Amino acid sequence: MDGSLPELGDLEREVMQLVWEHNPVTAETVREKLSRPLKESTVRTVLRRLEEKGYTTHTVDGRTYVYTAAEPRARVAAKAVQRIVDWFCDGSVEEVLVGMVDNAMLDQRQLQMLADQIAAARKDKSPVKPVKRSTGGRK
Repeated sequence: MDGSLPELGDLEREVMQLVWEHNPVTAETVREKLSRPLKESTVRTVLRRLEEKGYTTHTVDGRTYVYTAAEPRARVAAKAVQRIVDWFCDGSVEEVLVGMVDNAMLDQRQLQMLADQIAAARKDKSPVKPVKRSTGGRK
């Protein structure tokens, strides 16, 4: 996958969330887990489109297509955020982060976690590892 993934519709996003959550997954599993009733053929079409867009890949087990995410959710999210940063802030991540702080989107605990990760990345010269968000605090 390159850095520019096509946008997803609502149903495609919902299906992608299920792919990430249940990776690997079949069309039947996705159909059972969807919030709305759909035919399996419709789900197969959505999964095929997600593959054409670069979000999933598949293998074949007997006659069943088994789908996996082409990249982890965090990497896809980071690419989407990069598009927003480029579009609205001329590529300035700092401007986005300052805006998030100014609009109280990050609480003190989240800011400290970011500061700790930045300090560790500078010390280790290694990539910052993703941190799972807690359910406490703002999203």
